[in-house]
Amino acid sequence: MPLSADLVPMLISTLLGTLVGFERQMGRKAAGLRTHVLVCLGSTMFTLLTAHATRVFGGPSLDPTRIIHGVITGVGFLGAGSILRQEGYVHGLTTAASIWMVAAIGTTVGVHAYGLAVMGTVLALIVLEGFRWVERFMSPNDPMGE
Repeated sequence: MPLSADLVPMLISTLLGTLVGFERQMGRKAAGLRTHVLVCLGSTMFTLLTAHATRVFGGPSLDPTRIIHGVITGVGFLGAGSILRQEGYVHGLTTAASIWMVAAIGTTVGVHAYGLAVMGTVLALIVLEGFRWVERFMSPNDPMGE
């Protein structure tokens, strides 16, 4: 397997994770640019690992989708750590969801579904940034603003 077969998805994942992470960084969220890039990149790497593991260990009992399953579960716990409850308000739900989303983007890149990953990134950015004005319009007195 040529190096570019792994390098291209890793670079695409870095770029797409950067786009979402940059949006979170600009909003001064606890999980910002580096966190989102690393989650996206790591999930791509784990997904690419499935092809390598199948080639090296092979056999009918190896189910490469179990690695993706583990990524989804593990990132869910990571995102849950960003959720805080304080004085009747819940903070960090959007950050947790964005962490989970970049993991989805990363695993999608890992299976070389680049178009789907780009669409997911664009839609995530629309939701994160574009829907912000809808939230402000719906609840103009919300002091939390996440």
